[in-house]
Amino acid sequence: MAHQETMASETSISLHTLACDATKLAGTYALRQVREDGHWYGEMKSNATITAEYVFLAQALGFSIEEDRDDLIKYFLSEQNTDGSWSLAYDFPGDVSVTAEAYFALCLLGLDRSHPAMASAREFTLSKGGIAKVRVFTRMFFACFGLFPWSAVPELPAELILLPAAAPMSIYRLASWARATVVPMLVIRHHRPIYALPNGRSSSNEYLDELWVDPTDKMVPYSPSLWSLWNDDLTAFGFTLADNILKALGGLRWFPSRKIALRHCVAWILERQEPEGDIGGIFPPLHAALFALALEGYGLESSPVRRGIDALQNTYAWRDSTGLRIQGCISPIWDTILMTIGLIDSSLPAESPLVARSSRYLKAHQQLGNEGDWRVYNGNVPSGGFSFEYFNSWYPDIDDTAAAILAMVKQDPNLLDLGPILSAVQWILGLQNDDGGWAAFDRENNYLFLNKIPFSDMDSFCDPSTADVTGRVIECFGLLAKRGSVLSRNGKNPIPRFFIDDMSSATERAIDFLSTEQEADGSWYGRWGSNYIYGTSAVLCGLVYHLEGWDDTYPVMEKRHKVDTHAAMDWLKRHQNPDGGWGERASNPIMNLVSQATGHPQHRRRPGH
Repeated sequence: MAHQETMASETSISLHTLACDATKLAGTYALRQVREDGHWYGEMKSNATITAEYVFLAQALGFSIEEDRDDLIKYFLSEQNTDGSWSLAYDFPGDVSVTAEAYFALCLLGLDRSHPAMASAREFTLSKGGIAKVRVFTRMFFACFGLFPWSAVPELPAELILLPAAAPMSIYRLASWARATVVPMLVIRHHRPIYALPNGRSSSNEYLDELWVDPTDKMVPYSPSLWSLWNDDLTAFGFTLADNILKALGGLRWFPSRKIALRHCVAWILERQEPEGDIGGIFPPLHAALFALALEGYGLESSPVRRGIDALQNTYAWRDSTGLRIQGCISPIWDTILMTIGLIDSSLPAESPLVARSSRYLKAHQQLGNEGDWRVYNGNVPSGGFSFEYFNSWYPDIDDTAAAILAMVKQDPNLLDLGPILSAVQWILGLQNDDGGWAAFDRENNYLFLNKIPFSDMDSFCDPSTADVTGRVIECFGLLAKRGSVLSRNGKNPIPRFFIDDMSSATERAIDFLSTEQEADGSWYGRWGSNYIYGTSAVLCGLVYHLEGWDDTYPVMEKRHKVDTHAAMDWLKRHQNPDGGWGERASNPIMNLVSQATGHPQHRRRPGH
C-alpha cells in the first residue's frame, strides 16, 4: 500500500514537472510572437472560397495580382483533398461549391486545365452533379461572369434598404455579418453585371462548361417547387412566391424608388467603411462592397475602392511556405485577450511589463465612439464593447467584450482602473436578450423565419442567443464580482452596488436560459467553436463562479435552476481523447452521437457558413 502511494506521489510530481515545463515553453513561444506594441495576431484559417473570391474580384475590377500568381496557386493546391475536392472546413468531406470556386480561380490564375489537380477537381465536381449543385453565393459570383444565368439567382430588391427598422424585413433584422454583406449585394443584384473572362465577355459564357453535367441547360432552380413548399413549409412558400413575383416584374428595376434605394445602399456602405478600408471586419462585406461601389461608378483609384483593396492585400493577406491566401477575418484583439489571460493564469505576474503592455493595447481598442448598428434598437445603451479585429468600430461583439473583461480584471485584480471594465459591463448588460442569453453582436436578432429567404441557403441570417457566449458573459461577471467581494472585506470595493445588482439579476436570467439549452446528455452546443466541447466548457467556466454565490447577500445557487453541472462534467469525461486531451473536429462523430442521443440534428443552431 505504501509502495503504491509512493508511486502515485512520484507520478503526480512528474506530471506537475512536465506541466510546468510545457507552460514555460509555451510562455517562451508567446514572448517570441508578441508584436512591438504588445499584441498578438495569428492566422485565422478559412476555406478556399475566400481566396478564390479575391481572385474573382481582381478579374472583375481589373487590378493586377500577377506578382502573387504563383503563391496563390501554391496555396490552392496545398488545400486540395486527395479526391480532387476542396472542403468547407478541415476534416470535412469535399464540397461542390468550394471545389467549383477553387477550380475557377485556378483557371483565372492560368493553371493549365490538363494539370492533374484540375482533372481530379473536374471529376469530383461532376460526380456531385456539377455546377448545377452549387450554393446561392457561388451562383451569384459565377453569374457576374456569365457562367450562370442571372435568372437562376434569387432576386434582392434594393428597396429593402428603405424599410424602416421596425419592419419585420428590415435589414437590421439580419445578423450583422449578413446585413453588411446583403446591402452591397442589393446593388450587385440590381446591376446584374457580366464581366469579361479570358475568352471574352458573354452572358452565356462557356469558360467552365466542363463542370456542367449538361451545359445546354443552365437554368437550374434554386429552391423547391411552390407545390412542395405549400405542403412542407408555408414560410418558405411565402418567400419563394414573393421571389417569383419579383422575378416576373423584372426585380422592380423600373420602380421609381430604385435610384433612391441605390443611393441609400452606397451611402450605407461608405458610412461603415473604416478609414483603413475595412467594412464589418470580415471579408464578405468588404468583397461585396467593392463590387457594388465599382458598379455605382467608383473607379480603382477612388478612395473607397483603393482603401478596400489595400485592406485585402495588406491586412487580410497571409503568406508563408504554403503560399498566399486571404483570411476571412483577422483576430488580433481576440488573440491578445486569450494570450494575456493564458500568461497570467500560467503565473506570469500581472504587473509584468509584457502583460501591462498588452492590457494597454486592449484598452486602447475599446469601442467608445458613436458608431454601431447595435444602436438601432438599443439607442440608450452606452458604448463600451470590443471587436475581434484591428479596424471594426461598427460591430463590437459580446464574446470579445466579455473575454476582455476577464483579461482586464486578471491584469488589474485591485480594480485600480475600473472605468474600461464598467463601460464594457454596462454595454453587455444592455444587450442581454429577453430569453436571458446573449448573442454575438446584437440584441433580439432572432427573426429565424428570415432563414427561409431563397437567398439564404446557409441557415445563418440570424444571431440568436448561444450557450457559449452566455457562458463567457457569466464567467466575466462572476470573476468581477468575486474580486469585488474580496476587496469589500478590506473595505476597498470600488464597484458601485447597482452594478452588482444588475450583474446578479442578469446572471439569474442567463442561468435559466442555459438550463433550457442544455442537452439531455448534459452537454451544451457552442456556435462559435467546434462545438459541444467548446460550448460545454464555456458554460462550465461561467457556472463555477455562481454555484455558491458571489457573497452572502447575492447567492446564485445551482439548486434554484435546472442546470445540471454534474451531467456536463460526466459528458466531458466521457469524451476525453485517448491521449488525455480534448478536441472536436467539425466533422467529429461526437456531433452525430449527440444528435442521436437528443433527437436534435447536429446543425440545429450551427451557422451554415
